Amino acid sequence: MDYRTFILLLTTLISDGQAQFENFRNLFRVGVSEVRDTVNFENEYDFIVIGAGSGGSVVANRLTENPKWSVLLLEAGQDEIFLTDVPLIAPIQTITSYNWGYKSERLKTACLGLIEQRCNMPRGKALGGTSVINFLLYTRGNRLDYDEWASLGNNGWSYQDLLPYFIKSENCTKCTGIDEKYHGTSGYLNIEHPGYESPMVERFLRAGKDLGYQTTDPSGRFGLGFSKVLATMRNGARYSASKAFLKPIVRRPNLHISIRSRVTKILIDPKTKQAYGVEFLKNRRKYRVKAKKEVILSAGTINSPHLLMLSGIGPREDLERVKIPVIQDLKVGYNLQDHMAMSTLAFLVNESVTVSDRGVQNPIDVLNYLFNGRGPFTVPGGAEALAFIQTKFAKVEDYPDIELVLGAGALNGDLYGSLRSLLGIPQSLFDKVYAPYAEIPAFGIASVLMRPKSRGRVLIKDSNPLHWPILVPNYFESDEDVAVMVEGIKMAISIAESRHFQKYNATLNKIPFPGCENIPFGSDIYWACAVRRVATTLGHQVGTCKMGPRSDPEAVVDAELRVYGIQGLRVVDGSIMPNVIAGHTNAAIMMIGEKASDMIKNTWRD
Repeated sequence: MDYRTFILLLTTLISDGQAQFENFRNLFRVGVSEVRDTVNFENEYDFIVIGAGSGGSVVANRLTENPKWSVLLLEAGQDEIFLTDVPLIAPIQTITSYNWGYKSERLKTACLGLIEQRCNMPRGKALGGTSVINFLLYTRGNRLDYDEWASLGNNGWSYQDLLPYFIKSENCTKCTGIDEKYHGTSGYLNIEHPGYESPMVERFLRAGKDLGYQTTDPSGRFGLGFSKVLATMRNGARYSASKAFLKPIVRRPNLHISIRSRVTKILIDPKTKQAYGVEFLKNRRKYRVKAKKEVILSAGTINSPHLLMLSGIGPREDLERVKIPVIQDLKVGYNLQDHMAMSTLAFLVNESVTVSDRGVQNPIDVLNYLFNGRGPFTVPGGAEALAFIQTKFAKVEDYPDIELVLGAGALNGDLYGSLRSLLGIPQSLFDKVYAPYAEIPAFGIASVLMRPKSRGRVLIKDSNPLHWPILVPNYFESDEDVAVMVEGIKMAISIAESRHFQKYNATLNKIPFPGCENIPFGSDIYWACAVRRVATTLGHQVGTCKMGPRSDPEAVVDAELRVYGIQGLRVVDGSIMPNVIAGHTNAAIMMIGEKASDMIKNTWRD
C-alpha cells in the first residue's frame, strides 16, 4: 500500500456518508460548528482583521465580545478538513494548498544541499493560519525574551506583564508534570500530551539528568530542562487557532468571516494618513470595504510586511523602485529572524520501537486513533520530547541557546516523502544517505538554534499584489550561529550514544552528506558543512514589522502595535517581535493577540 492509498483509506473510513463524518467530528469534539462563509458584505465594519491565523483569530474573538462592535475577518485560505487534524501527518500539510509554498532566494550561507539550493519557508493559508500546518508544539519562550523586549523600550511587554495573557488563552486541564500556577484551565486553547509515548522518551529524560538538567515544565518557573511535549490538541486531534477561538463563536451576529479572500491593499488616505478600509479579491471579484475604527493586520511575518509595502508603507527606495507612492517611509520587511534546525540526524536501533511511514499503516493504529484519539497518530509531527539547553557559548543563566527535539522516527523511515518535501531534501540525497537503512527502525534528535544572530529581509518584488515577495532570510550569515548549531548537534549525539540508549544499540547513521564527503566525519568542520547544506527552518519566522520606541530606526509599530505615522492601523502577529523567542512561536503569537485585543478595547472603550 502506498502512502496516497493509505491516506485515502484513512479518509474513507470516516467519510462513508455525511452522518458518519459528523459522528467522527463529534467524537473528537473539534470543528463541530462550521464557519459560514460571508459572501455579502456590509459597506462598513467597526474593525477589519486581515488574516485568521494565531493572532487574527484571537483578536476577532475578543473584539466581538462587545456586541456593539462589528468585525469582518478576511482569510485567504479555506477551512480545515479531517486530514489537517491528524497530528502525526503534519508534514503532509506543507504539500497542500494549506501552505503558501514560499521559498527563499538562493543563499550563499544556507540550504546549499536542498532542492534548487533554496530554503522552504512554510506559512499556513487557512482558517487558523500556520497553526493548521505546524507541528502543534506548545512552549512560550523564555521569560528573558520578554524582559528583553521591555528593555528595548516596549513598555508593558515584560514577562510579568504577559504571563496573564498566556494563562488567559490556555486550557491545560489534562496537562501533567507542569508548574500549575503558570497555566490556565479555562481558556479557549486546549493543551494536552499526545496519546502515545515510545520507549525513547524516558531514556531521553534520563540522559538529560546525566547532563545536569532536570525534567521541568518549559513554560513554568525554569527556562532550562528536559520535558515531554505538550501540544495544541484535544482528544488526540489538532486544536488550531481557528478551532480554539473561531469555531466556538461563529454564531455571533457581529462577526463576519470570509474565506478565500485575498487582501490586495490597505486603503489609506495619503493626506491624513488614516487607514479607512481594505481592498480584496473573492471569487474573481474585487471588493472595497471600509473600517470605522481600525484595520488590524494579522497576515503573518511574510504577508504583513508585503501588504504594508503594497499599500505604500515601507522603505522609500524599495517602494519607489516598484513605483508605489510612498505614504510612510518605515523599515518594513527588515529584521527577519527564524529558528533553523538540524533535523537530518538518524539514530538506528535494533528493535521496532520507533515510528515510520510503513509502521503506522496497520488497522490497529488507525482504528485506535479514529475511535479513541490515541496511538502514534497523536504524536505531533513525530515530536515526543524537548530539551532547552545551553552550549559553551551561552552567557546568561537559565537562558537556552539550543533546543533539542526528540523525534519518534527519522528520515530513513520517510519512505513516501512527506517529511522530505517539508524540508526540501532532494531524492538524490535521500537515496545516498537514508535509503540504505530504509527498513531499519530509527529515531531522531533535532538541534534547533534558539537565538540566532543572523537577520534577513522580506522585499517587495513588484506592484502586483498576487506576486510573491522576495525572501532573503540570510540564515547562518553569522558564523557564530553555525558554531552554536555544531555544539547542539554534538550534544544530541552524546545523548543518543549515552548508556540510556544502549539497550537499543542506538547508532548514528554515518553516511556523509553530499558536499561534505571529503571532510573527516564527526569533526566540527564536518558538522559546520552539514549545517550549511541541510539545516532547515522550523517555520518560526518573526520580526519584519518590528515593535520598538520611536527612537529605534528599525521600528515599524509602537508598544500599542500601532503603525508609526498611520492612524487606525495595527499589526498583530509574529512580525512585531523585536527578537525571536527561545521557544516555539505559536503560543506567543496567540498571547500577542490577547494583549492587542485589550489595548484595542482600551482605545475604543465607551
